[in-house]
Amino acid sequence: MSDPVNPTPETPGPTAETPGVPPETAPATAPETDGDTDAEARRAASFERQRRLRQEPRFPGGPAADPAGSHHERRIRSFQPRRSRVTTGQEDALQRLWPTWGLDIDGRGVLDLPTLFDGLPVVLEIGFGMGEATAQMAADDPVTGILAVDVHTPGQGNLLSLAERAGLSNVRVANGDAIILLREMLEPDALDGLRVFFPDPWPKKRHHKRRLIQPEFLDLVAQRLKPGAFVHCATDWEPYAEQMLEVLTAHPLFENTREDGGYTPRPAFRPLTRFEGQGLDKGHVVHDVLFTRR
Repeated sequence: MSDPVNPTPETPGPTAETPGVPPETAPATAPETDGDTDAEARRAASFERQRRLRQEPRFPGGPAADPAGSHHERRIRSFQPRRSRVTTGQEDALQRLWPTWGLDIDGRGVLDLPTLFDGLPVVLEIGFGMGEATAQMAADDPVTGILAVDVHTPGQGNLLSLAERAGLSNVRVANGDAIILLREMLEPDALDGLRVFFPDPWPKKRHHKRRLIQPEFLDLVAQRLKPGAFVHCATDWEPYAEQMLEVLTAHPLFENTREDGGYTPRPAFRPLTRFEGQGLDKGHVVHDVLFTRR
């Protein structure tokens, strides 16, 4: 009598073959498992290729794709790196000028700003877009150094190109996370001012935590600004303007330059940016807030 649990080879059990199908053509589970394994391997290989691409510089000698690498901690960021099309002129500027006027924010050393800017007072600008306004302000105020930070490669190349054509020596372009720059690469009282013009407003409520102008950010900024240094923000997103005014007013180390505690009319030294013009065309109202460090 055959064992009902372990059928003998002479009396194969129901798992040995599919009824009505010859044993040599019966489907097996092994190929499906191999297929799943192959798919997982392909996904892992694709992920690894994408990871390497993110880390590889697009332009040898130019800005790094991921300057801080694993040095930075995981946290909510106020920006998203963008890799849009780079023109031939921007690529040329990145390759030729980056070694002299560019720097990567890797968080591994404190910058010597007096040497970097030949002793000029330095203003930090976070987010400069395509750089037109930055280049204009640098040309209008050649006795002030501008440390301009962004992660947009075409904008970095464009600003370098504009600076070269205008003969500007007071602009340096930094690539990477401004938080790492402020926290790990600048000394206390290193800056004479901070500009944040038209940052991403993150309009959806669930994304408000990504906005740059927050109390914790101002705590860090206050450590790097000299007493009397300014913080100048501008936005065409009214709810964000209200938040900027609110958090700066509430911070004990900052004071509004407006006696009425409100917004500042656009100063003549802040050029009208292309992004601002687009917002005005859509009927947006632009607000400036201008505070000083106590």
